[in-house]
Amino acid sequence: MIGKVFQVIWLAMLPIFELRLALPMAYFKYDFNIYESFLIAIIGNMIPIIVVLYFLVWVEKILCRVAFFRKIFDWIYNRSSKAFSHNYAKWGKLGLVLFVGIPLPMTGAWTGAIASTLFKIKPKEAFWLIFCGVVLAGIIVSTICVLYSNLALSWLS
Repeated sequence: MIGKVFQVIWLAMLPIFELRLALPMAYFKYDFNIYESFLIAIIGNMIPIIVVLYFLVWVEKILCRVAFFRKIFDWIYNRSSKAFSHNYAKWGKLGLVLFVGIPLPMTGAWTGAIASTLFKIKPKEAFWLIFCGVVLAGIIVSTICVLYSNLALSWLS
């Protein structure tokens, strides 16, 4: 059981998959109940965000002395800025919650953390805004999982 928990946490920590894949994996593949799946996926999704929020600027300063890494950071920042700037202009900090909370590709906690550093939101405040967004995404994904499983059960019976 502990191995399955760590697999879900690891999956939730990955930038592309995050909670959107980890929660259904926990629920459908590993047979955790929806509450356990929700909690484990949120914990896993938030672990790297602390690192990103507090150390990204420091790591960037060191790595960007090399042209190769400067290009990588420029690409990441440009992508995050394009994805988030409209939401931030329209909704302010609530836009960060909504941006992270809508479980679509190229949105999520990782991109939200990068965007929060671009828009100079303090790390402590950004953490709680991102956390609220991750919880919102968890509620949406959990609802879809439960509705899907109930629909599948009704078709099979």
